[in-house]
Amino acid sequence: MPKPIKKKIVKKTTSGTEGIGTLSRLKKSSEERKRFLITTGAAVVLSVIVIGGFFLYSNTQKNKAQKLKYEAYKIYYGLYQKQPVASEERYKKAAEIFKKAYGVRKSPVPLYYIANCYYELGRYEEALNALKELNREFPDDEKFVPLSYYKMAMISLKKGSAEEALKSFAVLYNYKTGAYKDLSLIESGKILETQGKAEEAKKKYEELIKDLPQSPFAEEAKARIERKKG
Repeated sequence: MPKPIKKKIVKKTTSGTEGIGTLSRLKKSSEERKRFLITTGAAVVLSVIVIGGFFLYSNTQKNKAQKLKYEAYKIYYGLYQKQPVASEERYKKAAEIFKKAYGVRKSPVPLYYIANCYYELGRYEEALNALKELNREFPDDEKFVPLSYYKMAMISLKKGSAEEALKSFAVLYNYKTGAYKDLSLIESGKILETQGKAEEAKKKYEELIKDLPQSPFAEEAKARIERKKG
């Protein structure tokens, strides 16, 4: 039986020119990868610097605003003062510093205290403007927005506008947390009493007693109803 003929495998040889071309391509590819890594790395480092700088700036501004607010608090409440200062001067100075704090970093706190300062100074329009800005800029702040509506109602009463006060208390009554219904009811009842609307006032008091019996205003509401009966 004849033996099978084996095919001779011819090894492909790489010419010097082809070898140089391959090395050149590899080198070029390596350089491109290197450039890409350097560029990417630089971008990452730059991002870290920018983000880090932003947070550093943010924290710096926050700290600066906190210091200003603390200084304003001390003046507003007359704390740690070497010499007693007249109330009018205290409120004027406190308002100025609270304004600076708000300029450095916006938050509802300075605006609320600015309004309080103007309220104490009898500058009711300026107080209202500060409170309106608070409600406009920080509509979801559950601590200061309801307080601002209460203060707005008080300002309206000072200006002799009972109807505007009732509107502010209505907003407070319907506020999303429901935490100020009792305050709104008792204050609205008092206003209605002064307007000679005894029956409407009584309804406010009765609602308070029925729906919010644990309220600290419930006893006052009962006393007002009993007083009317007497």
